[in-house]
Amino acid sequence: MIDLRLLREDPDRVRASQRARGEDVALVDSLLSADERRRSSGVRFDELRNEQKQLGKLIPKAAGDEKAELLKKAEQLKADVKAADAERDAADAEAHELLLRLGNLVHPDVPVGGEEDFVTLETHGTIRDFGAEGFEPKDHLELGQLLGAIDVERGAKVSGSRFYFLTGVGALLELALVNAAIAQATEAGFTPMLTPALVRPQSMAGTGFLGQAAQDVYHLDKDDLYLVGTSEVPLAAYHMDEIIDAERLPLRYAGFSPCFRREAGSHGKDTKGIFRVHQFDKVEMFSYVAPEDSEAEHQRLLAWEKQWLTSLELPFRVIDVASGDLGASAARKFDCEAWIPTQGKYRELTSTSDCTEFQSRRLSIRVRDGKQVKPLATLNGTLCAVPRTIVAILENHQLADGSVRVPEVLRPYLGGREVLAPVAR
Repeated sequence: MIDLRLLREDPDRVRASQRARGEDVALVDSLLSADERRRSSGVRFDELRNEQKQLGKLIPKAAGDEKAELLKKAEQLKADVKAADAERDAADAEAHELLLRLGNLVHPDVPVGGEEDFVTLETHGTIRDFGAEGFEPKDHLELGQLLGAIDVERGAKVSGSRFYFLTGVGALLELALVNAAIAQATEAGFTPMLTPALVRPQSMAGTGFLGQAAQDVYHLDKDDLYLVGTSEVPLAAYHMDEIIDAERLPLRYAGFSPCFRREAGSHGKDTKGIFRVHQFDKVEMFSYVAPEDSEAEHQRLLAWEKQWLTSLELPFRVIDVASGDLGASAARKFDCEAWIPTQGKYRELTSTSDCTEFQSRRLSIRVRDGKQVKPLATLNGTLCAVPRTIVAILENHQLADGSVRVPEVLRPYLGGREVLAPVAR
């Protein structure tokens, strides 16, 4: 959530942020009104309580009609205090509920617009000319089937659409990717973490995933637990309700977990293969830093993502995501999109978001700097979303006979293999 003081002092900035997101601007005025009622009812309650206390001191000293009158007034004050208390609680609850619906403030440098209004910041690598090499590239599913690596038919039989099996070298390739990604993250100073896949509502809400993203989340009604769509959620909630000493910052974690997404609203999109699925594994970077360090940390996370994709020898570009395509918690987001030959376009492989103080305020995570205690900043960045990375590797490193060249960084984790070869049927 944002700082209420900022809302009071500069409501136009918050309105502009909501407008840039394509969200409800009227929410700002509703929240200002609820906040004013919360504060005025709080003042009213304090005044009545003080009057009640003063009256309590007079009653023992009074006698006769005077005492009877004071007792009558005390009864009325008791009712007034109770009503003011209820009014204060109701206004506070309303203000809190509205505050939770408000997205993070969009960074002033974020391009304004929808999904297609991003700005390309840089491009890396060379897109292969398969025509010049004398063959038509196969898509990742055909390659995966030739290699005995991907089985979507049995995935659908067992679990339904958008599920899959990774088999043989497909399973080995995932393990190689995860181990290589964790090795890079550990070398960079991240603490490796294996995180829970089920979290309580306060963890999911605290990270901002029960607002606009709620329709994409799996909920277990019987247990009131949520399946995470990213280990960002348990990593953000890891220090929930804690005060962290400033000298411990930055704290950096690399979480590995299964991820579950309903993919609501994606009907008809990426239905072939394993690009858009309901369950996948991912290595996620997560940082806790002082608020003034969040922009620099955002650039560091992006640099680690670029290092990873470069080590996989993939052509990719970096985009500054437009305001209307930001998640509720992100003030700014950079995506790294790899070239997918058979689609003839770049597709998102990694993403990194600066969430500033938005999540820490909701999760009550603070930093102690001397005598000052204040919210800190949180940031997240995908290092390796496994299925999409497999898609990019298979398609970009394929050879004419259906085999796939293994990037050097993965060879130590694949027993030294330089090529993945088609299996005999």
